[in-house]
Amino acid sequence: MMKTHHRHQRPVPAPRKNEAGVADVVAWNTDADPDVSVPEPLRFTPRRTPGAQPPLDAAQSPGEIFFNFFDYEVLTLLCTNTNKYAAQNLEAGKKFVWKEIEPKELRTYLGMLLYMSVCNFPKLTDLWRKNTIFHVPFPATAMTRDRFMTISRNLHISDPAEDAVNDKKRGTEDYDSLQQVRPLLELIRNSCRRSYHPKQHLSVNERMVAIKQHKSTKPTKWGLKFFVLADINGYTVDFTLYTGKSKTTSGKGLAFDVVTTLVDKNHLGSGYILYCDNFYTSPSLFQHLKKQGFGACGTYRRNTAGTPSTEKNALHKKSPRGSIRWIREGDLLFIKWMDCREVSLCSTIHSAYSGDTVLRWRKDAEGHFDRVPVPRPTAVTEFNKYMGGIHLSDQMLGTNSVHRKTTRWNVTVFQHLLDIAVTNSYIIHKELCAGKKQKPKTRQAFQEEVTATLLGVRLDGRIAPPNTGHFPTPTSTVDLEKRHKASVGRRRCTLCKRTTPWKCQECTVSSCFFNT
Repeated sequence: MMKTHHRHQRPVPAPRKNEAGVADVVAWNTDADPDVSVPEPLRFTPRRTPGAQPPLDAAQSPGEIFFNFFDYEVLTLLCTNTNKYAAQNLEAGKKFVWKEIEPKELRTYLGMLLYMSVCNFPKLTDLWRKNTIFHVPFPATAMTRDRFMTISRNLHISDPAEDAVNDKKRGTEDYDSLQQVRPLLELIRNSCRRSYHPKQHLSVNERMVAIKQHKSTKPTKWGLKFFVLADINGYTVDFTLYTGKSKTTSGKGLAFDVVTTLVDKNHLGSGYILYCDNFYTSPSLFQHLKKQGFGACGTYRRNTAGTPSTEKNALHKKSPRGSIRWIREGDLLFIKWMDCREVSLCSTIHSAYSGDTVLRWRKDAEGHFDRVPVPRPTAVTEFNKYMGGIHLSDQMLGTNSVHRKTTRWNVTVFQHLLDIAVTNSYIIHKELCAGKKQKPKTRQAFQEEVTATLLGVRLDGRIAPPNTGHFPTPTSTVDLEKRHKASVGRRRCTLCKRTTPWKCQECTVSSCFFNT
């Protein structure tokens, strides 16, 4: 519970309304003035227990956690539409050899993408180079270069027939600008929401994903803008892809619509606290969130509508470091703090000042520098602490990312969703290990295990033993005399290299019984 700082009782100036109905406060208060109208602490009542959701548990391998995002439904969707898109390209006269892709091969393809993100060569084809000291032997054993490149060129998320119907609606209200990515976008988004429930402190911000320009001479940086809701640990809780002006705008601006879409009371529950930067902060949004049972804290701009405009007793450039000014209008607290520059925040959950301090360098009269405590508002302290969730998320997504620039924006979305799936899987792994008081794997070790699982090999390079659904069958299907059965048709076991009369019925890999 927040503490209220008291020095001496001085009545708080009552706000006056101007002709526009906006509060016109007489003057800014200082940290010496008591904040007697601090809001009651929020009651945190999430819809589900925060953390990884069943059936996820610490016993699951990295690959099993990852398959919770890229499950059979996702793989089937991608295979079906990729095959249709390849057939369409062949009909259009493009020259390439195509064999229909199935979920098993698509898993290998995903594994190759993750493999390349760890072994980050400048060009994709560098992994298949020969006769060079930079030769990497493994990729050719998993998938040929030509097959990998053919799948990459024909990878498609949506049904091409539905794309053609949607293209005819271009310029009308019925046109869906996300048609080519919406199926996968919704599946991964639902998996993010289903697999993990966030803790109380959330942050929202935009995330830019670069796309390749058709003309490199253009000075403008092109990219896709995602609006993201993140937990303090960096987990991507929810996201939406910006498509321009919304058809269902509230009339209160893009930022208002983005936040009210991502912060869903029916999914989250109530009592959550949202942190955001000055693009999203507005009195109207914070008051709306308050009515929904959410708290909010964020920086704001001087010209934001509804914020105090009075200059009486305000901070100025020569105000001492640590100076605090604040105004309260009901549940809204507007606070300014002088650090190396002026910091302005709005909050519906904090008191004006509760005694927090922070160490800053200061030069004394003799010219010596020393670290001294200066006052800092609680809102600034907690904003710095909890706003970092979205920045941590961006940082983790940039680690061993599969992203490679392409002119096909739908492929860029696919790559980013794959990065989200891997990163969220790793965060779930860390949360599960923390619950069992186990040491989690490093990010790279986790991603390497997911890669090995997708490729069907072990980290030491050996072929993984057949899993459930693979049954042994004799290597020879010819009826032999008893004296020949011990030797004829035998093969070398892929794992132990001894001869064996058995192989896998499905994948035809030779293996001994004790290796299965």
